[in-house]
Order: sequence, then structure tokens, then C-alpha cells
Amino acid sequence: MPVDLSAADALALRMTSLLLRPHPSTRPGTVAEVVEWFGAMQAQDLASGLWSLGARLPGRSAADVQAALERREALRTWPMRGTVHLVPSADARWMLELTGVRSLAGAATRRAQLGLTEADADRAVEVLGTALAGGGRLTRAQCLATLRAAGLGTDGQRGYHLLWYASVRGVTCVAPNVGTEQTFALLDEWAPTSHRLERDEALALLAHRYVRGHGPVTDREFAGWSGLTLTDARRGLAAADDALSTVRVDGTPMYVDAALADAPRTAPDDVLALPGFDEYLLGFRDRTLMLDPAHQAAVVPGNNGIFQATVVRAGRVVGVWKRKVGRTAVTVTVQPLTTLDAAARARVEQALGRYADFLGLPARFDWLT
Repeated sequence: MPVDLSAADALALRMTSLLLRPHPSTRPGTVAEVVEWFGAMQAQDLASGLWSLGARLPGRSAADVQAALERREALRTWPMRGTVHLVPSADARWMLELTGVRSLAGAATRRAQLGLTEADADRAVEVLGTALAGGGRLTRAQCLATLRAAGLGTDGQRGYHLLWYASVRGVTCVAPNVGTEQTFALLDEWAPTSHRLERDEALALLAHRYVRGHGPVTDREFAGWSGLTLTDARRGLAAADDALSTVRVDGTPMYVDAALADAPRTAPDDVLALPGFDEYLLGFRDRTLMLDPAHQAAVVPGNNGIFQATVVRAGRVVGVWKRKVGRTAVTVTVQPLTTLDAAARARVEQALGRYADFLGLPARFDWLT
């Protein structure tokens, strides 16, 4: 029989799954281990992606994380929902084949809107593949210039679409920045060792990784995160059944990693400073466990998909923050969404101080209210 959990217990388990509290069965100590734990981590904004890793790797700096990405411990591509994620390098290809290709279903419509043809897209793949062959690594600007030299339009959103298409087709991937510039490389050359999985095996592995990195979750949450159909999501969860346990949260059946099913559940009191594009919120469609609906507009202004960085206390979002990085300090502006007394503000500044340490700069704080 599934165990009944209160919302507080479910929140404590979810924070543990997300590696924001000590986990009883794992202590990931490298970028590779953290990314593999989740399977995929949102990283459309590189600075957010770096801090998502840093928040789970205490004591590591931004330079440490960037060096790990240069060592190819993980890479960025578009494995699901048309969104850039960090994924384990050796898993990129099967993930693209399982979930990435689903985003191709609307590619023809988008190309028509942009004035591109399927032949243009295929030509872009060929051109980029040739330009990057032999260990080449080009910046975004260089890739676009190469496409233009081949007679392909890159104005407006055309260039972005062609770069996305080449990566979803499994030809290119996003390599680490050179300075502030995004770069691209050939996937086969950047990650020459690729795991090959049968479809059911891939569904099971992705399901297990999602649940262990986000649980408790429902089958619909997994479908929403992965971009899979609900039928395939349920098929993956069924195939991963031996590694999962079921619980009920307010009467709703949910899945959790079996390693957490019997783990002690202590009420969270942690104060965390998380980036905007973090799995803590973006890994779920239903965020009410962590976010008061009244604060939705402050976290996602205009409901435009651009998430603000958040302050989390006891598992709930209590504020948002922005940073301005200067040469000698990082200035952090904090907007509380709930009442925070002096002691709570001191803890928030301590949490944000860990972000400043990650950047290797002292922090200055500006409270809006």
C-alpha cells in the first residue's frame, strides 16, 4: 500500500531529491555526477545553469564548473521540449532520439513562418557538419557567418532555428563558451563515446532519473517535463518500477525513488538562493508545493517563461533576486514576497553570499522593501 504523505513531508522529500538537502544514498561530488543524477538540467541561460550546478556542489567555484564542462563532463543541447538542457555527454544521442525529435514535429510550421524550407534546414546541417569537422569549434557568430556564406538566411530567428535544428538532428551540440560567446561543436567529436539504448530501456532510465531527481511526482509531471506522450511516460515508469516506490500526497498517487521511501523526513528549514532556470521550479508543471500562486507573477513576470532567480525558505519561494556583476563586487537586489524579519534577512544574505563566493566576488545587498 502506498504511504500517505503530508504536503510538508512531500516537500522535504522533493528538496532531497533535488539535491538541495543531504541525500541518504548519494553524495554527488562532480558536475558529471550531478547532471547524471537528474538526467537533464535546464540550462538555456548559461549563468543560471552554472549556478544550478554550483548550488549542489558546495565549495566549487564558477571556474571549477566551467572547467568540468571543458572536460566534457556534461554538454548542452536541446534534448526535450525545444529547450536547452545540460545532459550527460554519453547520453545526449539517445536522449535526442527519444525525446528531442518530438520537437521536430512542429519544425515545418515554424520554418514556413520564418521563410525557410526543409532543404534550407538540411543544407544548414551539412554546412555546419563540414565546417566543424576535425575538432572544429565555432562561436555562434562564426556559425551564422558560415551559414550566410553558404547562401542561407540567418536574419531574425532564422539563424537560431537552423542552429537548433542541427543540434536536435544530433549533428552539433553546444560547447562551453569562449569568453562570453556561445560555441558549437560536432556531437560525435565532442562526445565520441555514446551510450546506445533500446527504446524501452531508454524510457525506463529517463523515468528513473526524473523521479529520483524530482520526486514525489505524478506520471503527468514526467510527461510534461520530458515532452513524452502520457502513454510513453507511463510505459517508462512501469519499466522502472523496481527502482521506484509509490506514495500518496493529499490523496494523489505519486512516484518517489525507492531509496527515499523509508528515509527520515525532517521539516525543511533551509534558506537557498537559486537561479531562475533551475529544476526546483522548472522541473514541474504544478508548482504549488513550492510556490504560492499569489507569487507567480513576481517569479514569472508577464507569464512569458522567463523565471526570476528565487529565494527559498523551508521549501517555499519567499523572494526573488537579481544580480549585477561588477569588477570588484556582485550587487544583489532582493525583493521579498513575504515578511522577512532581521534574522531571516541575515540568513538570506548568507545564502546569497554563497553565490557571491561561487563567483569569487564580495557581495553587496540592496533590499527593495
